Order: sequence, then C-alpha cells, then structure tokens
Amino acid sequence: MATGTDKRSSWARAFILACLIPPAIGFAQSSSEAPTGGTSTDLYVMFGSDVIRPGAAPKANYNIGIGHTFGFLKKDPIGDEITLSYTYENGGSHGFFHTNYGSHTETLGLMKNFGLPKIKRVSAYTWIQGGITSMTGYAHVESRFYDGESVGAIVHFNDHSSIWIQETFNKVVTIPWYTTASIGFTRSW
Repeated sequence: MATGTDKRSSWARAFILACLIPPAIGFAQSSSEAPTGGTSTDLYVMFGSDVIRPGAAPKANYNIGIGHTFGFLKKDPIGDEITLSYTYENGGSHGFFHTNYGSHTETLGLMKNFGLPKIKRVSAYTWIQGGITSMTGYAHVESRFYDGESVGAIVHFNDHSSIWIQETFNKVVTIPWYTTASIGFTRSW
C-alpha cells in the first residue's frame, strides 16, 4: 500500500512530465523560423557517473529533460534557457544498474549559453538547477531539496544535433556533496 509520501512523489512526477510535453509542442519551430540568436527548444538525454564524496564510489546518473532558449534573454548575464528535467541516480551497491536504493529528482533550471571566441562548432554553458529529490529503498520515501551547478561544452554537429559534455556539483540536504560527469545527446528545433 502506498504511503502519503509515495502518493505525493507520484503526483510530483506526473506534474513534471505534464510540464515537459506542452513546451515541446507549443515552442516547436523549424530552423528556418529561428534566426541565429533566436529561440530554440532542446530535448536532451544524458548519461553520467556520480563520484560520491567522501569516497569515490561510481554511481549511475541518467537525465532526460527539455529546455527552451528565449531570444530576449540572450543578453541576460544569468541565463537564457529555462529547463525542466528528471534524473535517476542509483544509490545502491550495483553502480550502474537499478537497485531499490536510488533517487528520483525533478528540477527546474536556468542555463546560460555562450559562444567561444573563434570556435564555431563548440559553445559552452553554465547551468543552475533546483528541485526535489525523492530517495527510495527505505521504509518511506524521503524527499529533500536538490541543488546542482554545472559547467559544460556543446559540440554542434548541425542546427539540430549536438553532444553535451558537463561536470556538475550536486548537493542534497542531509547528504554529502557529490560530482557528476555526464555526456548526452541533444535534439534541437
């Protein structure tokens, strides 16, 4: 039987997924409609490994999300892309495979994209995320505030496909900090 916390966690996940789909439909546009420096929508899937501190135990970190870049925010020093994402992290003993001990994190983020001088195929970004992480495998689901700060590079193949490479500093209340190295594929339109 599901507890009240389990039900809240399920409702939170359903709400986040419901928030991911409308931006993908409502903001979708072809590359011919989006001039350079305009708006775009990014759907990303990232795979990574956490390095837990203290210690150096490798753990799986899988992330899927959507972000939308707003043209009018291009000159904003803090961010020009708003993101929504879901992350699964394995907290058990099997490293990269699912165990009962894990965390499910839903985040809202603000990303700042910027070009690198004299380089056209590679750009960089910073990314601040905040959200709720639900830790499973215990007698009850424990939900905590999550904070993540990332820095990364984007290798652009064309206007629609790119690879993201990033390093993230993660902090969950009551848990030691940890870092995540990730690589992922992004489809933009």
